[in-house]
Amino acid sequence: MSGARGSIGRKVIGAAAGAAGLAAAGAAVGVVAHRARVIARRDGDQTPFGSLRSTPLHVIADDAVDLYAEIDEVDPAQHHRLATGDLTVVFIHGYSMHMDCWHFQRAGYRGQVRTVYYDQRSHGRSARSSEENATIDQLGKDLLRVIEQTAPGPVVLVGHSMGGMSIISLAQQHPELFGDRIVGAALISTTAGGLDPGRILFPMLPLGLGGRFVGRAVRTLDRGHRIVDLARKWGHAVADVVTERYAFGDEVPAHYVEFLYDMLNDTPFAVVADFYPAFASLDHFDHVEVLGKVPTAVICGTDDKVTSIGHSRKLHARIPGSSLLECEGAGHMVILERHEDVNAELDDLIELALARVEAS
Repeated sequence: MSGARGSIGRKVIGAAAGAAGLAAAGAAVGVVAHRARVIARRDGDQTPFGSLRSTPLHVIADDAVDLYAEIDEVDPAQHHRLATGDLTVVFIHGYSMHMDCWHFQRAGYRGQVRTVYYDQRSHGRSARSSEENATIDQLGKDLLRVIEQTAPGPVVLVGHSMGGMSIISLAQQHPELFGDRIVGAALISTTAGGLDPGRILFPMLPLGLGGRFVGRAVRTLDRGHRIVDLARKWGHAVADVVTERYAFGDEVPAHYVEFLYDMLNDTPFAVVADFYPAFASLDHFDHVEVLGKVPTAVICGTDDKVTSIGHSRKLHARIPGSSLLECEGAGHMVILERHEDVNAELDDLIELALARVEAS
């Protein structure tokens, strides 16, 4: 997994490096002028966000929570650039998002590879979790259920942000699956611990709330979550600018920003608050070495303000044989912002995973 593509900054390295610094997101300064520039940026995406759908499937978690899933089967009529056999690729989305965040990956692999997308508990179309089960450990258990109920053969796991944490949680709970059922993994814009949870919450808060205030106030805000949700809607003009500055590194088309803002805003703040303690207490770096049993790609933008590049470099250093793709100047939503590079890296990962399957 190496090389560079066009003018897009793309760097794959094979050794760990020092952590990059975190940049604070701007808030209301220059919002009117900045928003005018955002609105002016358009491009010609052929497929509207949220329009890629398949027949619904319901996966029942071990605590009876109904997880919404969809499967894109291989289309035998299409020309296939990857001979994937009975391989299934499972995509696991991040915090306060849902399966549609994988839009460009789904468009790229639709009909080509058997793929599974699901909404994590309390997100998207999945049922609401109890507060006590809003944990990373439970997300690992949910992922196991999804694999058991949707993937008859070998599996490649692809997780973004909290989705990557779900993969790491599964590795901690069931290391025996890696190199057996699980034949590859991609950890995108994620970490196994040491996260400042205030940073991951900031885009979901009403205007003017951030920094150290987050940790002290999140539970108080949860008690008035209906007012918080209303404030988020009222603050749309500023909030989507903050979303862009916080989630993307470079300028992106306006509808990317609107799409992400809508996903974040559709997640009730009560759900945001439920998962907050899980990020604060996450500490699984001692369990990531097992991912070295399978081809593992670590991917991150160098301007990620949520899970900084240092987290990905540490994962890469702890996972033997892993690759590290650094997308120069990209932010946390690298799966949207640099989707061509991400998809190219996933192509390489799938090919390596298939080679392992054929050799076994």
